[in-house]
Amino acid sequence: MRKYLFFLAGVFIFLNSCSTGQKSLQRGDYYDAILKAANRLSSDPDNRKATQVVRDGYPLAVAYYQEEIDRILTGNDAFRWKRTLDIMQTVNRISDEIRRIPAARKLVPSPKTYTSELVDVQNRAAKEFYDAGMEALGRNTRETAKQAYFHFQNADGLVRGFKDSRQKMMLAKDLATLKVVVEQIPVNGKFEYSAQFFYDNVFQMLNERFQEKDFVHFFSPEEAENTSLKYPDMVLQMGFYDFFIDRPQHYEEDQELNKQIEEKYQVKLSKDSTVTRTRMVRKRGKIRIVTDQVSSGGLLELKAVEFRSQKIVFTDKIQGIYTWENKYGVFVGDKEVLDNTLSNIISNKALIPPSPQDMFVLFTKPIFNQLSDKLTNYFKQYN
Repeated sequence: MRKYLFFLAGVFIFLNSCSTGQKSLQRGDYYDAILKAANRLSSDPDNRKATQVVRDGYPLAVAYYQEEIDRILTGNDAFRWKRTLDIMQTVNRISDEIRRIPAARKLVPSPKTYTSELVDVQNRAAKEFYDAGMEALGRNTRETAKQAYFHFQNADGLVRGFKDSRQKMMLAKDLATLKVVVEQIPVNGKFEYSAQFFYDNVFQMLNERFQEKDFVHFFSPEEAENTSLKYPDMVLQMGFYDFFIDRPQHYEEDQELNKQIEEKYQVKLSKDSTVTRTRMVRKRGKIRIVTDQVSSGGLLELKAVEFRSQKIVFTDKIQGIYTWENKYGVFVGDKEVLDNTLSNIISNKALIPPSPQDMFVLFTKPIFNQLSDKLTNYFKQYN
């Protein structure tokens, strides 16, 4: 019991130390220390440790943050005004918390707050990002255009509508975006099959996985023509080859079934008395299982081709096999010998195999899942 009390006391002391901000102050984490101490004073205004953290820690925090600002502004950091702005906003959050809590405000009656300076620094930080965006845009590559997009976005986030940052964002986004035309899918073989359904699913999948915010955009040939996209970055080509459908197969299998089951029966002991007893009874039956099968298979080949150079940058082949199967049966005998699988089989009926076009659709379904992963993994490197 005594050990348990000592343990509880230790936990209490530890939690009390943490919640007053002392540990953070010792680490030099002034922001965390003062916010924890002020929060403790809101519920315990006379807490000695929290009082000490605010009283001693606040002057240290203001001095430290001012030194950081001076150090940053005299350095060569490309985004020194944004870092300065972050520090000023940190000081303001500390001041807001002190002003909010009466016990903390008694210790620091006039906490430092940046107001007019903040607006100036915010504009300088926005210009910093804007200038960086213009510099990146001038390098004229997809990667630097992407960097420019985020710089202009940061500028507009700091000062809404800063210069023409929004127009520059749109320009940078367009230059940074990989434009891919997805060509229609031919089916090469002895018969004519339509792959339009497959193309539609692939096109929809690509536009779901790479959305407007991303840096890869897919066009159908019609969209490319309607938007006057004469020079895409890449063309995605796919084609089905060697698709076949085997002749239907028919199999029949006869099985003798028997099973011992427990059966209850009544035994009359007297004129007015009966008793229920059990006995093992053997049940028997015969089943004929009929299996109809049609197999199909083929190959999907895909290529990503750079439009200007006609260089193949990605290629792969996906083998596909699909077998349609229907099992049904005829049974005579005691139904108790049937398990769930056999019961389902005898409840089935003979079916006409799918049409060749439907077999082609079914054959493509497992291929679609593999294709989705391959295309996503390839194009995400441009995102």
